[in-house]
Amino acid sequence: MKKYDTIVIGAGPSGIMAAITATKNHKKCLLIERNSYIGAKILASGGGRCNLSNTLPIEAFASMFGREGKFMLSSLKTFGRKELTEFLASVGVKCHAPDGFRIFPTTHDSKTVVNALTQELQRLNTDILLSHRVTEINNRNGSWEIDNAYFCNKLIIATGGFGFMQLGTEGDGYKFATATGHKITKLFPAMLPIETKETWVKNCRADTIGKAVVQINLPKHCNKKAVGDLIFTSTGIRGPVVLDFAREITPLIDEYGEVPLLINLVGGLNEEQIRAKIKSLPQNKLSLPLPEMLNTLVPEPLCVELCKLVGIDFSCTISKVEKIKRDKLIKLLAKTPLTAISCGGFKEAMVTRGGVSLKDINCQTLESKISKNLYFCGEVLDLDGPCGGYNLQWAFTSGFIAGSN
Repeated sequence: MKKYDTIVIGAGPSGIMAAITATKNHKKCLLIERNSYIGAKILASGGGRCNLSNTLPIEAFASMFGREGKFMLSSLKTFGRKELTEFLASVGVKCHAPDGFRIFPTTHDSKTVVNALTQELQRLNTDILLSHRVTEINNRNGSWEIDNAYFCNKLIIATGGFGFMQLGTEGDGYKFATATGHKITKLFPAMLPIETKETWVKNCRADTIGKAVVQINLPKHCNKKAVGDLIFTSTGIRGPVVLDFAREITPLIDEYGEVPLLINLVGGLNEEQIRAKIKSLPQNKLSLPLPEMLNTLVPEPLCVELCKLVGIDFSCTISKVEKIKRDKLIKLLAKTPLTAISCGGFKEAMVTRGGVSLKDINCQTLESKISKNLYFCGEVLDLDGPCGGYNLQWAFTSGFIAGSN
């Protein structure tokens, strides 16, 4: 049986960071990965551009993870954005924030990051075992035995959740956590497109709505809303605002079967502001058919569908539309009803909502409160954030903390 100081299961961003950190701390370390290569999720992140982090202050950053975000404050103060970008620079990856918020490698290529991390692991002589799926972990008086073949003083679970299932994730970390007495909170797919009951959306596919406001239209949840770019698809909606907001919608689909939504298609303008906007249009614009007249507010195919919903002949000019229908059209622009009925499940999800209960984990060290010398980091924990570098930063941060202690 081969012996190590530290074994890390999972070579995503958190696992790689944990292995690098442990080896730097003079620990003999083994990194185990079920795929034939490391860093699969890094390669997929940000559409291959690798949105590593963002420029929010620590408290604001943590708040984007919801009420559980306070759990990560101690870790972020130790290894936050500044420490991550300095570490990456030390291994040859320069970073920048071209929009002043999202942080990327200057190459805008995730391969740059994975290659640099691979070289660092090689430089440190960290042992790496690829194409091996761990099936069993056993506690041996505070030390750990893995698959009856490897033994370590400290075990780090960095297996991720169910996000990006096409990359081979099957929730192994949840099985290990359950087997060692840890609670797993209810799991939901997050960061994924939404399918709607309404089929007219297919006629608007590829239309992008900037600064759309998406709101849940349920009595106990109507305060939940999000703002961002929305894209219509052949079966529903996607885009950054939908990916972010899906974490709120998917549990409600599970509870109610379907979730009514209201979409503001005009950057948050209310009905009076929309009327004023239309009145301010030049006369030659007002004399055009409705889709052409309103194309500064919404794409023409979308306007056609909204006119159909109201029962307006979309070839008409606005002066020929009776007031009651004109008011209905304006109301639709401010609050278009859609019904979320499905999200495609974990096969479509980039992230998992839920995970190993934070009540079972020491927030300072990420060591289990139940099993000595067992640590958890990354997506396997009950923490998930929106698009914009949140989840990748947390993965690197938590990997550093788990590998340090």
